[in-house]
Amino acid sequence: MATSATSVKLDDDLKNRVQQLAQRQQRSAHRIMREAIRDYVEKEEAKEQFVQEALASWSSYNQTGKHLTGAEVREWLQTWGTDNEVGIPECHK
Repeated sequence: MATSATSVKLDDDLKNRVQQLAQRQQRSAHRIMREAIRDYVEKEEAKEQFVQEALASWSSYNQTGKHLTGAEVREWLQTWGTDNEVGIPECHK
C-alpha cells in the first residue's frame, strides 16, 4: 500500500502527552498517533454504517409496515447460545 505524508499539528500539551505515553509504552509517538487515528476512523465508520442500516430499516418499515416488537426481539435473543437457539422471527404487520 502506498503511503503519503500527512501533517497533523498538535498543541504543545497534547504533543507532550503523546511523547510521554510513547516513552512509557516503549513505542514511537508516530505509532501511537497512527493507531489512535485508525481506531477513531474505524469507530466513526461503524457509527455511519449503523445510521445507514437504521435509515434503511425505517424506510422499509414505512414502505411495508413489517416489524418485530421489542419483546419479540428480546425473546429471540434470549435463545442465543442455548440448546433452544432459534432463527430470527418473521417480521409482521
